Amino acid sequence: MIPIVSIVGRSGSGKTTLIEALVSNLTARGYRVGTIKHDVHGFEIDHEGKDSWRHKQAGAAVVVLSSPSRIALVMDVEREWDPDEMGMFWTGGVDLVLTEGYKRACFPKIEVNLTRESDPWLCAGDSSLEAVVSNWKPSPTLAVPFFLGSEVDRLADWIEERFLGSKSASGCEVRLGDDRIVLSPGEAAALEGAVRSWVARLTGRKAPEIVEIRLGGKVGACGSGR
Repeated sequence: MIPIVSIVGRSGSGKTTLIEALVSNLTARGYRVGTIKHDVHGFEIDHEGKDSWRHKQAGAAVVVLSSPSRIALVMDVEREWDPDEMGMFWTGGVDLVLTEGYKRACFPKIEVNLTRESDPWLCAGDSSLEAVVSNWKPSPTLAVPFFLGSEVDRLADWIEERFLGSKSASGCEVRLGDDRIVLSPGEAAALEGAVRSWVARLTGRKAPEIVEIRLGGKVGACGSGR
């Protein structure tokens, strides 16, 4: 499973600027980063009159645009998808997905405010809030890691350690009957993030340090010790 981190904030708060900097920084470290831009107003990439537009107008449910260097997909959906549902498009292709938006979803969030000190924090009290990025230090009541807008390297270090697992051994395995599958640090971090996000979505509160999952009478524990 690929870790998903949502960069959230008010309009004009600097979300896109931060994502650009993080993508550049993490790519330079050798990671492949995917991004999702959340647009509640809709969008079009198959412009009127183009062949792909004509395919859609003819009734095609899915249209893929392919070239030697790029692939784009246009697909009708009956409802808005969460980023984790889009995982089928990322499998094997990227190490991390950064979303711009999805402030109401339960994925790990980094809230950004680089422009207006007076703006209140959108995610104060949100159990999915993992860090804040601002040019003004937030109230001590917002007890999550704080990064200045200029500290992209330090923020990338934190993302690398927290979600990509490159600086710690995973110590995590999946048991399928008598078979054991040892997870890489990145896979372990992604699994833990997904489980904690699911627990938060299900219960409306932050997952405890240790989460036990029972399937078919077996018990599996998910916890990082952090």
